[in-house]
Amino acid sequence: MEKEKEGILLESGTNEIEIMKFTIQGEFYGINVAKVKEIMMAEKVKAMPHAHPAVEGIFKPRDILITVIDLGYYLTGERLDHKARELFIVTNFNKMTVAFRVQSIEGISRISWKDIQKPDKTLTNGDEGVATGIAQCAGELVTILDFEKIVAEIAPETSIQLSEVDQMGDRPICNSPLVIAEDSILLQRMIDEALERAGFTNVRDFNNGQEAWDYLHSISKDEDLYEKVNLIITDIEMPKMDGHRLTKLIKDDPRLKHLPVVIFSSLIDDQMRIKGQTLGADEQLTKPEIGNLVHVIDRLLVRFERTIRELD
Repeated sequence: MEKEKEGILLESGTNEIEIMKFTIQGEFYGINVAKVKEIMMAEKVKAMPHAHPAVEGIFKPRDILITVIDLGYYLTGERLDHKARELFIVTNFNKMTVAFRVQSIEGISRISWKDIQKPDKTLTNGDEGVATGIAQCAGELVTILDFEKIVAEIAPETSIQLSEVDQMGDRPICNSPLVIAEDSILLQRMIDEALERAGFTNVRDFNNGQEAWDYLHSISKDEDLYEKVNLIITDIEMPKMDGHRLTKLIKDDPRLKHLPVVIFSSLIDDQMRIKGQTLGADEQLTKPEIGNLVHVIDRLLVRFERTIRELD
């Protein structure tokens, strides 16, 4: 059953998320509906030699080759017996289509990002865990998984490549203050390192949209506002406050609205791009495009400086 995104995606900027709840070994897990392309009955797959142990193989529905990840094996390290009527969740993010084998789908719940809590580091292997949050959906505690991290661990070449920045060669130092809202500690580090290599020396990180908004709101009336922030980079999926809500709040504020906002997320597709444009995002990039992000920052900072001169 293919999911029609037009009918299921939420209104922009409401700070809500729709979670598809599924089971593996009786445990409840969740995925953001925005990542789901369709649900299919599990099919026979062709094993691939020398693949990661969690890669079950490939199959070809409608003439498209799709990699299948055995999510049960990835999460437990055990080969679980495949049962009748298991399902493939076919996902689309970071411009990739990947299927994940699960045992059952238990429905969809709409909740606020405010109600999603970050799991304790002792339960998630420190900063490197694959659980992005814990939520209560229809009376059940659901672990929301970081599917980008799962895929990046299995296929590192699909994640941010710092070599894209190194290939730019020597670049001038830039002291323009940048604000980043990103809940993944691993990705936050990678983005920071990429920007540092690109010459950006004044970067302030926040772990979610709420923390970033609290800071921006606190300085919004300062005379030296534009000496404290020149540009914001935000993920979409974050506990407390998502990137769409953060973008809306910034663009609705009389002074903050002049700041460029770049949405840097694995979720960017045609529908999400429309949502971001509606909210006033200046640019939207999918996460592996770190080299493109650097060029976009350069261009938007030049435009911002021109805007500020015109305001003066």
